Amino acid sequence: MRVKPYYLLLIVLGCLIPGAGNAEPWSKSIDASLTLTQNTYSDNWKGGESGSANWMFLSNSFLEKQLSSLIHNKNVLKLQFGQTYVQQKETKNWDKPEKSSDLIDFETVFRFSLNSWAEPFASGRLESQFLDSGEANNPVYFNPMTLTQSAGAIKVLVKEETREWTLRFGGGFREHIDREVLDPDTMKRDTDSSYDGGFEMVNDLRMPIFGDAIDVRSKLIVFQAVFFSKADDFKGTPAEDYWKSPDINWENVFTASITKYLMVNLYTQFLYDKQINKAGRFKQTLGLGLKWNYESIP
Repeated sequence: MRVKPYYLLLIVLGCLIPGAGNAEPWSKSIDASLTLTQNTYSDNWKGGESGSANWMFLSNSFLEKQLSSLIHNKNVLKLQFGQTYVQQKETKNWDKPEKSSDLIDFETVFRFSLNSWAEPFASGRLESQFLDSGEANNPVYFNPMTLTQSAGAIKVLVKEETREWTLRFGGGFREHIDREVLDPDTMKRDTDSSYDGGFEMVNDLRMPIFGDAIDVRSKLIVFQAVFFSKADDFKGTPAEDYWKSPDINWENVFTASITKYLMVNLYTQFLYDKQINKAGRFKQTLGLGLKWNYESIP
């Protein structure tokens, strides 16, 4: 039986954490917003317009603590979910909602404080979505999933109250899990999984701009695989070496507070994975709505 790397990581961290005796409180920050837009037309409206309704939930959470003189822990959770309703032009009836945004992204990083130029780290990351609606008659919750475990060296370039900039480099292992995959030959459903490993670079930046008017969080991840569990499946095809190209994930979150309970949130993401698409993919989410903030309370 193969022992997966993230199991080993959890075992090691489980042995270290119980010994942490730092009485300092956790540093916490939770930003959540809900946006709603809607327009509708009566069945005798002329002009060809059709109504629509959109709602979207965004949340960015941060949890950090120096667990002991040796171990520092940082956790980041990003959540998104939204739906769009469209009104038919002719009948003015409303179609079933379609998903417009969906993201679950959790990362935990353990840094070992050795007071050196660069310090060792170990991290784990889970990427998924709330609802996989690829098949209308077979929705799957929390699918697909990508689990990433990495370890290496981290350099804290800037560490201030409102600014933080870190650079990580190390080895990484990723496992991709897709549940309820339909086999067209047997018409049976099963879980499809694959894994790859290689080198990972993460550039993580948090800073305000225009004074303190806008908070910016930017993360650039570059993953270079050196092995892929399904490489043999693509031999002799044009996609034989696609897995050898680096994968890029560049996320940016811009948050501006208009009032205490009103905010503007802009999320952008650029993805490049040659096995999925030879061109880069871009996503933008803009929200204006109610916000809730919980920050730095012991």
